[in-house]
Amino acid sequence: MGQGNGAADTVFRNARLVDGLGGPSRLGDLAVEDDRITAIGEAARGGLPKIRGGREIDLDGKVLCPGFIDVHTHDDRALLADPLMTCKVSQGVTSVVTGNCGVSLAPLDISVRPPAPMDLICEDPKGFFADFGDYLDALDRDPPATNGLAQVGHGSLRVGAMDRLDRAASGAEIKVMRGRLEAALEAGAIGLSTGLFYPPARAAPTEEVIELAKALAGYHGLHSTHMRDESDRIQDSLEETFRIGREAQVPVVISHHKCAGMDNYGRSGETLALIEAARRRQPLGLDVYPYVASSTTLDSVRGMQASRVIVSWSKPHPEATGRDLDEVAAEMGLSASDAVEALLPAGGIFFSMDEKDVRAILSYPHAMIGSDGLPHDVHPHPRLWGTFPRVLGHYGRETGLFSLEEAVRKMTSLSAARFGMKDRGVLREGAYADLVVFDPDTVLDAATFDNPKQPATGILTVVVNGRAVWQDGQHTGARPGRALRRQDLDAPRFEGAG
Repeated sequence: MGQGNGAADTVFRNARLVDGLGGPSRLGDLAVEDDRITAIGEAARGGLPKIRGGREIDLDGKVLCPGFIDVHTHDDRALLADPLMTCKVSQGVTSVVTGNCGVSLAPLDISVRPPAPMDLICEDPKGFFADFGDYLDALDRDPPATNGLAQVGHGSLRVGAMDRLDRAASGAEIKVMRGRLEAALEAGAIGLSTGLFYPPARAAPTEEVIELAKALAGYHGLHSTHMRDESDRIQDSLEETFRIGREAQVPVVISHHKCAGMDNYGRSGETLALIEAARRRQPLGLDVYPYVASSTTLDSVRGMQASRVIVSWSKPHPEATGRDLDEVAAEMGLSASDAVEALLPAGGIFFSMDEKDVRAILSYPHAMIGSDGLPHDVHPHPRLWGTFPRVLGHYGRETGLFSLEEAVRKMTSLSAARFGMKDRGVLREGAYADLVVFDPDTVLDAATFDNPKQPATGILTVVVNGRAVWQDGQHTGARPGRALRRQDLDAPRFEGAG
């Protein structure tokens, strides 16, 4: 850190600087010119007295840290349909990773409503892109407020290449899918995601995924996975995940790690031990969201072992939205199972995890934070609006699960390393000015299961590529986000492997 000289667009004064690397915070100043951090000066060394900003902002000890990276989103369509991305920037998110759980807007050319869960991101077949490069170009032409990194969904590849999804792909179909995957990687896709839990990919054998994942190695791509089973057979699914990474020789990120279902409460000790052992042999990471409830298509309720289910949307019965499934079923005079059939297509929120497991996974040093929010749900899970402030406020400040600096690391530099995000996720001279200012004493999620679309408290300023997108409790209207292509990134970094 140096004192610097000259002028800057903005200088933040008297900030509690949290650099994103996990070390202790320090008081100081930070200067921004265009889209980069140009100087950082610690108060103990005099700050930045020789730099004058077009805007001088006295933070009076409030935290200034790197912008949060939401590593698990379904914002593929939202980046185009709702480019202000208020649900994300209001909680400090400056970059989002899309194309998760095997679901992506591209490459796919269809003429009918896509099968679940692909309809969670877009139900209109015209909203998909046959060419991955065209999707990224659309983001360039009409930029969102946040940066976006996009993966190719295995489910989307299957829907586009196969006449039936209830079987393994043939060699010819795998060749078609691999060709489309490689074309997408050439265009800027960062990797391949799978959703082996879901019907479009449930019949895919491990070998099919391995053959596709092998294409990633030459592009420094990574593989993220919503595993085949996160409940009773979670150990088998972990072993399958490790095998895919080993045989394809690619880094793997386990999506939204959880131990789902009441019969599996307490198994996080077992699963984290398996992950830790595998992490020492191969590049492996995971993400987690800070809630005991998940959310996906309502027909998934059959395998959830959930103690409570909320209907998040229903096409034939919109009046059921936001209500408990048991209550809706009783009103219909149906069993819960029959009510689900009557409500489809629909989405649900499932209370299927134990708080102790959530805390164990959150506190695992190598766990990144991802919201897994569903922006097109009528009554979304509150994680869409509240994930990152909840980590800081509830789990950091209120429960003391980890320090503020560690909470920030899990949402910034750790994520940037895993996804190869060059010059992001850290406060450093020369790094991009993706920044968040928040009040450590008041930051907290306000979104609830009853009222999920509420901005957090305590998030004061959010800056993306040097421009403020959130200020004083409202959106500035700026949309400085960028489509970050594979060519813009470094190779993913995973310490400890090998």
